[in-house]
Amino acid sequence: MTVVVGYIPNQYGEAALSAGLAEARHRGSDVLVVNATKGDALVDQKYLGEHAAAELTKRLESESDVSTEVRQTIAADVASEIVRIAEEVSASLIVIGVRRRSPVGKMFMGSVAQQVLLDATVPVLAVKPD
Repeated sequence: MTVVVGYIPNQYGEAALSAGLAEARHRGSDVLVVNATKGDALVDQKYLGEHAAAELTKRLESESDVSTEVRQTIAADVASEIVRIAEEVSASLIVIGVRRRSPVGKMFMGSVAQQVLLDATVPVLAVKPD
């Protein structure tokens, strides 16, 4: 089985990646790191560029003791893409990073994490940075 990690290049993505690697070790599974964008990759700060994706892959190969893969995708809806990929690989778990949001912020701006939590067909582990 596979642990799918929704990754963005910040403290929340790093928290999700760390928790995902720990879960994979515990479960004896591999990790699929998913970094997705709506297609505005040139201005999307959450989407890894080609160079950054290669660096993340190298870092995981040298630092991790579990099998990892980094996958980048472009989709109309990032949350749906994470859930779709988890279903595609028969994931046992999805790991995402979350941040505190005000009630007004939740109302006006959609939350990828919230949508993953609602739509996933497998367990979701939501983590915050230390």
